[in-house]
Amino acid sequence: MTSRELDIVLFGATGFVGRLTARHLAENAPAGLRIGLAGRSLDRLEAVRGSLGEAGADWPLVVLDALDPAAVADLAARARVVVTTVGPYAKFGVPLAAACAEAGTHYCDLTGEVLFVHRSVGANHEPAMLSGARIVHACGFDSIPSDLGVMLCADAARADGAELGATRLAVRSMKGGFSGGTIDSARTQALEMREDPATRRIAGDPWALAEGGRPPRPAGSGRTRRGGVGGALDRVVKASPVRRDPDNAHFTGPFVMAAFNTRVVARSASLLGYGDGFRYTEYSDYGSGPRGAVTAGVVSAGLLAGLAGMAFAPTRAVLDRVLPAPGEGPSDEAMAAGRFRMEVTAEATNGARYRATVAAPYDPGYSGTAVMLGQSALALAEGDVGLPDAAGVLTPASALGMPLVHRLRAHGFTLDVTRLPD
Repeated sequence: MTSRELDIVLFGATGFVGRLTARHLAENAPAGLRIGLAGRSLDRLEAVRGSLGEAGADWPLVVLDALDPAAVADLAARARVVVTTVGPYAKFGVPLAAACAEAGTHYCDLTGEVLFVHRSVGANHEPAMLSGARIVHACGFDSIPSDLGVMLCADAARADGAELGATRLAVRSMKGGFSGGTIDSARTQALEMREDPATRRIAGDPWALAEGGRPPRPAGSGRTRRGGVGGALDRVVKASPVRRDPDNAHFTGPFVMAAFNTRVVARSASLLGYGDGFRYTEYSDYGSGPRGAVTAGVVSAGLLAGLAGMAFAPTRAVLDRVLPAPGEGPSDEAMAAGRFRMEVTAEATNGARYRATVAAPYDPGYSGTAVMLGQSALALAEGDVGLPDAAGVLTPASALGMPLVHRLRAHGFTLDVTRLPD
C-alpha cells in the first residue's frame, strides 16, 4: 500500500463525530501524513476543512455517495486506511467495508450493530485475510473500553499461565451522551429484528460474532433448577434486570451497549484465545441503599422500554422527537464535563482474580469516541510497532492491541490491570 495516494481518508467528516475526529487528526497526526476528508457535500467538506487551521488546510476532499459501488471502490483503492462514521452501517456501510477488504485497505468504523458485523464477518473475513486488510469494527465507545479492558485481564492471566473464566464489566460512572448516529443505528437494527425472526436469533446469541461459535461449557458448570417456591424465586431474580454487584453489593442494571459489546469481546476471545471457560457480562452500577435500588429499577425500566419502543411506529415517533438526531451533538462546554470509568473483573483458571480499570476524562459518545477512532486510524496508518500480526474482520483488541492502549494512555485514558489479593 506504499503507492497509495492517501494514508487516511475520513468518510463522514461533516457529521458531528466526524468533525470531532477530523479535529483530533488535525491536532495529532504527524507532519507528512496524507489525510483526506470524504462526504456527500463539497460545501460542507470545505467548511470542515476550513475549521481545522493550517494543519488541515491542504487536505484533499472527496465527494461520493456511500451506496455508489464504483465510487466506494475508488476511495478504497486510493487510501491505506479508511475511517468511516457514516451509519447506520447496515444501510450505508456494506459497500465500503467490502471494498476495503478486497483492496487490502485497512478500515475502522463506529458501528454498534451486531447484525452488520455478523454480515461483515461472513462476507469480508476471508477476502480481508487474503488481501492483508484489517477490517476493524467498533472503534469508539462501542467497544474499545470493553474490548481492551478484557484483553488486559487476559494478558495478565496468560502471563501467570492461566486463562480467563467468568469475567464482568461494571460501568462505575459515566457522564455524557450517546450520539445521534448510535441511536439511529439502534433504531435501524430494532426495526430489522422486528421484521425478521432470523435476525433476532443472531442478535440474541452471545457468541454470534465469535470464530467457531460458542465454546464448550466448562466441566462441572451445568445448571440445576430448584423446584417449588425456591425455584420460582430463583426465576424471578434471574428475570429481573436489577441485581447486586458481587464486588461492592451495589445495585446494578443493564448497560445499554452490553448487547453489542459482549459480542465484540466474544469475537476477541475466539481470535486471541481467552480460553474455553471464558464467559462475559456487562452492567451498570447505580449505587447502594434505597436510592441505588430505585435508580437501578427506574433506569433499567426506561432503557428496556426505550429499546422496545424503537421497534413500533407510534412510540418511535415520540422517541424521535426527544432523542438526538444523526449529526447533532452537545456543546464543547458540555463535552468538557464528560467522563467515564469502568472496571473489568476476571476470574482465571489459576484461582486468581484480575481487575482492569478503563477510564477517561471525555464525553464517551462524542469527544472520547473521536479520540479512540482517531488513534485507531493513526495506529494503522503509522504501522505501530507491536501491532498484532492479523488480517480479516477483527476487533480493536485483535487488530490493534497494546499499541492502541499506549496511544490512549498518552491522551489521558486510564488503562490499568492488577491482580487482586487472594
